[in-house]
Amino acid sequence: MALTVPETRGWVSERQLIERVVAGDPIAQREMYDSHVDRVYRLTYRLAGDEELARDFTQLTFIRAFERIGTFRHESSLATWLHSIGVSISLNGLRKVKTTRSREAPIEAASGIGTGERNAEPDLKARLAVAIDALSEKYRTVFLMHDVEGFTHDEIGAAIGIPVGTSKTRLFQGRAKLREALADFRGEWIS
Repeated sequence: MALTVPETRGWVSERQLIERVVAGDPIAQREMYDSHVDRVYRLTYRLAGDEELARDFTQLTFIRAFERIGTFRHESSLATWLHSIGVSISLNGLRKVKTTRSREAPIEAASGIGTGERNAEPDLKARLAVAIDALSEKYRTVFLMHDVEGFTHDEIGAAIGIPVGTSKTRLFQGRAKLREALADFRGEWIS
């Protein structure tokens, strides 16, 4: 199914939009940015845990995307391609600034961007944020992309350059580590 994006003259396919961006059309560039910036920001925010870093990583994602849009091969969706750039920039940026992964904002702060607020016990929320932060980068990235942002394993694999099976394994292992860290809440949250 081809993604369509609103345009002043009607609807345009993702492929047509990309062709216009490659041709240097500033209106098409703005349409591409507006269509994807919120989700890219949410992803970079969840990876960085810091609003300023997330804004920087989002901006760098689009700068790199516009520089490389001519190399986009349509093997995945534009959204997946943008998210792979965002993940790469975020992870590399976090390594460069040597962030200690202590969040300045709770992880659920990003949930208000484009989605409804979920209610859970405050202690559980705090412990979950700490437990997610304690996951190694490989587990945390897959967990956030799959369970929080809703990416498929195919999209995650394409975005971070791992096989689909590795994505599934990392999610399974990351969830197991989270269950272990939150074991004392088990009786309260059985579904």
